[in-house]
Parts: sequence; structure tokens; C-alpha cells
Amino acid sequence: MAIVTNTVNYYDGDVVLEGFFAFDDTLSGRRPAVLVSHAWGGRDSFVAGKAEKLAERGYVGFALDMYGKGVLGSGPEENARLMQPFMQDRALLQRRIAAALTAVRCLPWVDDQAIAAIGFCFGGLCVLDLARTRADINGVVCFHALLTPPDNLERYKMTAKVLALQGFDDPMAPVEQLVAFGREMTAAGADWQLHSYGNTVHAFTNPVANDPAFGTVYQADADRRSWQAMENFLAEVFG
Repeated sequence: MAIVTNTVNYYDGDVVLEGFFAFDDTLSGRRPAVLVSHAWGGRDSFVAGKAEKLAERGYVGFALDMYGKGVLGSGPEENARLMQPFMQDRALLQRRIAAALTAVRCLPWVDDQAIAAIGFCFGGLCVLDLARTRADINGVVCFHALLTPPDNLERYKMTAKVLALQGFDDPMAPVEQLVAFGREMTAAGADWQLHSYGNTVHAFTNPVANDPAFGTVYQADADRRSWQAMENFLAEVFG
């Protein structure tokens, strides 16, 4: 195994974005790709690490960029400022993540008929919106996602399979939202799953999350179980 990593510039209009990608150079031919959508802080080492882990499983991992080349938040206040325009304008969010899908299709190692997307927190919302717009992808996986439905889409049908991996005690996606999400997915005709992890709050996959008052705490068991669930899901959608 020889994992190769690099970055690539791509565009949404005149906004320059920078994706990080990883693949196993010992494998031949085109292979499935998995987009990785970052949390509210921007395209950081966390999602780059996930792209590399996906490369170790034989995929092209592509950590996308929602904010712009080199744009990273420095803490909760700035992170919220960066995220808010996309929460207020879901058409902008949907266009921005669609640009990443176009970019990954252009990579020479990618089988453009076998693409999925995963996302964390804000990134989970992004990949859900990608599926909500009926993008031509096999499936999406969201980890401790924000679940607020978009206000610019009505009576849509989803073709991508969906796996949501949520903490049962997540204050940013409470139980009422989990129920509403299930009803939304059913109304959209989606092939959907929801795994809810007990005694688990927000950001449970992030080892540096340790702010109980804010509702973000790492949970090792949920982290391990959710990643395994994702691997099983990807094997199914690419099978």
C-alpha cells in the first residue's frame, strides 16, 4: 500500500476552493470515490485524515472545501460566522458542494459512476443536501449532523441511499429532529437508515471534543461503531 495525497483547486463561480485527496497508488484502474465534508471550522486535518483512511480502504478520499482556499475558523465565534451564510442560503450550500462533486469526477483515478459522500456536523448537513438535490451519487453518510431541512426544496425525491449516525443526547439534533428527519426521508422515498447512539452527544467522532457545557464530547465507542457502520454502508452502495 502506498497512499498518495495531494491538493487540487476547483471553483464555484469565482470562488477558489481547495480539495485534499488521497488514493492508494498500488491499485490499478478507476475506483469509487468518497467526498468528505468538513465541520463548521473548515477543511482541516480531521477530514484530511478521514480521506486518507478511506484511501486505505481502496477508495479515493476527497476532503472538500465549503469556505474557500485557506479559509479556516479559529474558534466557535469565527466558525459560526463562516457557516452562517450557508445555513441562511441553502441554495448556496447546495451549489458549493455540487462543485466538489464535479471536481472529484474529474480526477483520473475515480469511477464517476461510483461516488458517495460523508460529512461531519455542518458537513453532514451538506451531504444530506447533496442527496436532497438528487445529485447522481450512490449514497451519503452523516455523522452527528445538523438535520434542519432546506427551505428551498419541496416534495423532492431522493435517489441516493442515506445513513445518519447520531448521538441520542445531541443538543444540536434532539430526538424531535430525529423523528422529523425520519419522516422527511420517508416522504422523499429514500432508502434510509438512522443509527442513534445512547449516552452520546455532538461531535462524538472528534477526539479533541471535550466541552460538555456546549454539548460536544468525544465518545470512543460511538466513534468506532459509526465508522464500521459507514464501511458496511459503502460496501453495500458500491457493491
